[in-house]
Amino acid sequence: MDSKAAIDALAALAQETRLKVFRLLVQTGPEGLAAGEIARTLEVPPATLSFHLNHLESAGLISSTRQQRRIIYAADYSGMRALLRFLTQDCCQGRPELCGDLLAACEPGADGGRP
Repeated sequence: MDSKAAIDALAALAQETRLKVFRLLVQTGPEGLAAGEIARTLEVPPATLSFHLNHLESAGLISSTRQQRRIIYAADYSGMRALLRFLTQDCCQGRPELCGDLLAACEPGADGGRP
């Protein structure tokens, strides 16, 4: 991930509704949620939610797939991992004690089985 992509992703997350959407989708897993279900869960009007979903998708943090008449949104775990790698790539400089459990949280299986 380059600096511009990281800035775009961080800017997308620097808004309360988008952060809530992203966290909900990360918790939901790769199966994702329909836009209507996200709107109901977070109590966000559909038109407002659509704007935020588009912003997150263009930042590479979520993806969408059409299932008949519904659009399903899911966290883009590869985009999330790329952002986390970008943020932590220079963290330790050979001294892992500086990062504590931050890097361990990014290892497979460290999150209780979630991707």
